[in-house]
Amino acid sequence: MTTTETDALPVEALPVHVPLVTEPLGLMGSLAAARRNLLEILPDLAVRQPMVSGRTGIRWHMVMEPAAIRRMLLENIDNYPKSVTTKNLLKPAIGDSLFIAEGAHWRWQRRAAAPAFSHRNVSALGPVMGMAAQNSLDRVEAAGKRAVDYYEEMVRATFEVIGNVTFSEGAQFDPEQVHSAIDDYIAAAGKVSILDMLGVPGWVPRPGRLLSKRAVGEMKALADQSVEARKATGPGMPPDLLDLLLEGEDPETKRKMNTAELRDNLLTFIVAGHETTALTLSWALYLCAFDQGVQDRAREEAQAVLQGRVAEAKDLDSLPFIRMIVDETLRLYPPAGILSRTAREADELGGREIRPGDTVMIPIYALHRNRLLWDDPDAFRPERFKDRKEIERYAYLPFGDGPRICIGVSFAVQEAVIILATLLSKRRFSLLPGKAPKPVMILTLRPEGGVWLTSEPA
Repeated sequence: MTTTETDALPVEALPVHVPLVTEPLGLMGSLAAARRNLLEILPDLAVRQPMVSGRTGIRWHMVMEPAAIRRMLLENIDNYPKSVTTKNLLKPAIGDSLFIAEGAHWRWQRRAAAPAFSHRNVSALGPVMGMAAQNSLDRVEAAGKRAVDYYEEMVRATFEVIGNVTFSEGAQFDPEQVHSAIDDYIAAAGKVSILDMLGVPGWVPRPGRLLSKRAVGEMKALADQSVEARKATGPGMPPDLLDLLLEGEDPETKRKMNTAELRDNLLTFIVAGHETTALTLSWALYLCAFDQGVQDRAREEAQAVLQGRVAEAKDLDSLPFIRMIVDETLRLYPPAGILSRTAREADELGGREIRPGDTVMIPIYALHRNRLLWDDPDAFRPERFKDRKEIERYAYLPFGDGPRICIGVSFAVQEAVIILATLLSKRRFSLLPGKAPKPVMILTLRPEGGVWLTSEPA
């Protein structure tokens, strides 16, 4: 099918997607759209051209050209730090953790944390992921044919994983309390302010971001206590993520994280480590229910490999089609739908002038649906990932790329394949008429209204 034919298909023949903007919104229109759903600020040109530029209070550029993205994320990375808006949104909650830090401060933290996410350590977490998958399957089977919100179910399943691998038994506080506090903070403070769009410096208070300051402060204090308590008692067996981070050090400087640095990174891992995977799994189940042929093929693979067992880390290479479903889900619904940077110095991207202070965005959602890069971009076709070498490197960025690629990529993919394979091997999922999810992005790309499906024994 050609792109033109795809464009001509009725909306119901394609998975849910966001209609992109065809007319300029202006400053106030852009602000209203950004506060409602960040994806609604994306122009339709972003899926048809390699680059789009404009001014909405501040100069901005949206980059969809792989060579220009490579320059931003690899060749000239120091010129494109996280945007001021991103830092203003997240720093009060997660401080100068890996997600926020820049330059030398980021580099040494990355080197210190990297061993905790080694292939060996991630593979060793497979049984924890398998247990969470089985517990989720038990809940799904107990629900019978009753409709279930699978976004909430996948949040529960992935939170079980991150809670168990982040804090072993005896932790001084409930990780769920941490997630709730940060979620409340994002709900109150995570929306773009007109001050952000006008380029007002970050030290000027954004009223909404003061609302959850107390709750976040209390949560950080509890996390600090937990870190100090673990330092006093020593690691458990086997060591959990906190133990591994306490042991981690920068191999070049031998520096270790202090309590505040450990706390900020743990809070980042707790929230990001389950939120993104929960989103991927809930969208994947929606897509499998949307295309029963894909679901049948995935179930056949899962049943042949698992033969009644829960999926394990060692099974991943034997579940290539389920991995393709995960990859295609991340293409259609990337958890981080937009990456935003602020240029430090003058540069050129895609033949266009970049000035210091310009906002330079990589709209991952639009990049993954750009008609210059993908055939049938709005269609659900897992087979496009059969040979990943055919996918242009900087055309597919669900986890970013370059030195700052997400440190937990292997963790997230392993968890998603284990849980998805376990559920599909036993249950058949179907859409609930009239309850299609709506892709809405504030900080992550969530299914507004939930992912309501029914299931029955396979």
